[in-house]
Amino acid sequence: MKLGVFSISLSVKDLEKSRDFYKKLGFSQMGGNLESNYLIMKNGSTLIGLFQAMFDGNMLTFNPGWNENAQNLDSFDDVREIQKHLKENNVTLEKEADETTSGPEHIFLKDPDGNMILIDQHR
Repeated sequence: MKLGVFSISLSVKDLEKSRDFYKKLGFSQMGGNLESNYLIMKNGSTLIGLFQAMFDGNMLTFNPGWNENAQNLDSFDDVREIQKHLKENNVTLEKEADETTSGPEHIFLKDPDGNMILIDQHR
C-alpha cells in the first residue's frame, strides 16, 4: 500500500511567526499563502504544513498521487483502495471516503494514541 508523500500538519497560533521560525531552520515556502491561513514549507524532501485556525491539534498527513514537490505520480494507490485495505484490517476510520466517486477525496483515522492521520488525495 502506497500512502503517498508524507508531511506533518501543524496547527499554529501565528502563521507569520511560525513561517519565520521554520525559515530559520532552512525551510522555504512552496505552497499556500497567508491570506488562506496556511503555508506549505519544504527543506529538502521534508514537508511541514502550517495551518492557522483550521483544525485543532497536529496531524500526520499523506498525499496519494503526489511526490514531495506536489507533482503528480504516474502510479499511486487511490485513497479508496487504501480505505478498503484499512477496513479489511479492522482499522476504524473517523471519516470515510465516498467509494462511489473518483478523484479528490480524503479519510481521517487515529493511531492507538489518538494521533490524527489524514490521507488526502488531491487528484
